[in-house]
Amino acid sequence: MINKIFFVRKFTSLFLLSIAIFGLACSGQPVGQNSGGSTDSGGAMRLQGSGASFPKPIYEKWVSEYGKINPNVKIDYQATGSGAGQKALLSKTADFGASDDPMSDEDLKNASGEILHIPTVLGAVVLTYNLPAVNEPLKLSGETIADIYLGNIKNWNDERIKKDNPNLNLPAADILPVYRADSSGTSAVFTDYLSKTVPAWKEKVGTNKQPSWITGVGIGAKGNDGVMGQVKQTPNSIGYVELTFAKANNVPTAHIKNKAGSFVEASLESVSAAAGGTVAQMPEDLRVQITNAEGANAYPISSYTYILAYKDQSDAAKGKVLADFLWWATHDGEKYVKDLHYAPLPAEVVKKVEAKINSMTAGGKPLKQ
Repeated sequence: MINKIFFVRKFTSLFLLSIAIFGLACSGQPVGQNSGGSTDSGGAMRLQGSGASFPKPIYEKWVSEYGKINPNVKIDYQATGSGAGQKALLSKTADFGASDDPMSDEDLKNASGEILHIPTVLGAVVLTYNLPAVNEPLKLSGETIADIYLGNIKNWNDERIKKDNPNLNLPAADILPVYRADSSGTSAVFTDYLSKTVPAWKEKVGTNKQPSWITGVGIGAKGNDGVMGQVKQTPNSIGYVELTFAKANNVPTAHIKNKAGSFVEASLESVSAAAGGTVAQMPEDLRVQITNAEGANAYPISSYTYILAYKDQSDAAKGKVLADFLWWATHDGEKYVKDLHYAPLPAEVVKKVEAKINSMTAGGKPLKQ
């Protein structure tokens, strides 16, 4: 009798389990995946981010450190480029986007809700080059950089380059400019600087995340990693990348002529100087470009980078985790930025960021208490 009862119970359990598995299969959901969307099968809260490669090193560091103190939070950040990050947020295929280039008024109007721009760190776009015989930093003006990428300067020993670098051993070799092939905030920052300093550039190319590059001039590569790799392996090439990528690869970077007429090296101090004079004029929505800033010590191709998030979150649990992470990143997380060659946010900007994070809601209810 006992064996019969055991058999009936076992058969019933197997039958119910088969129905459950069949139901999941019919629903199109993989077996073992949580149907709620906010947590995985192990109970961890998962967030997906997508966007700029410019802040990739610091975001990866933040995700790692935050995960150590919050093991039930899993954040995956994919460096897909600023343009892709903006699109992912608009289509809601990511929980947050990331961009060095603030979203346009048109894109913000087309969004399904209000989008917040949260500045996270400051960085620099640098010109790195592969010239083994050049032992001192190259000096470049906006005009010279524009002429290289417009195809007007084709050789390293061109008189226009030699004029600013009279003591350098510049080779009689063709220049290979390398640019971003994907939609990129790094490109937007780079082209914004050139548009502000070179009228011919503004007319022919302008400011754009994905410019129409001059046909036959240079080659494209995807991501800061791709441009860095191309320059590193190609003699006589030049390319633009975020400072931390150049530092990580131990390659030279040019000193760039700023608005005051000084050739300035990209550093934490010169990037902070570029931001310092603009804080008072920062708009309420925090969307700003700080290229070609005033000041003798300001590095002219500097930029904030942003995390983009909907002000009103559709999932309260995920929204709370995102708000908490953003608060931690822009406060405790700032202690990691200098080691990765980013500049921390000015104190006045941190106050503005706090107000934006505190304004986040879910169903109209505040996320931060």
